[in-house]
Amino acid sequence: MYLHDELRHENAKLKQLLAEKNDEVRQLKNSRKELEVMYTNLKMARTISIHDKDISDTKQRLSRLVREVDKCIALLNE
Repeated sequence: MYLHDELRHENAKLKQLLAEKNDEVRQLKNSRKELEVMYTNLKMARTISIHDKDISDTKQRLSRLVREVDKCIALLNE
């Protein structure tokens, strides 16, 4: 009987420890997700802030490319 009680007590402790570890894992997963969101936001903000002055240059290059493509299409249609 004593051994049975000891094993039951040990089993209860192990179940409690397992529950605590599961909670810890859940918290770490949530923390990781939050950090991933923060990292993605930081990358996006950094990309935008670095290329603010290059946006107009990029728009001009794209406009030139579109005009070139339009000219090529017009030539092909003739």
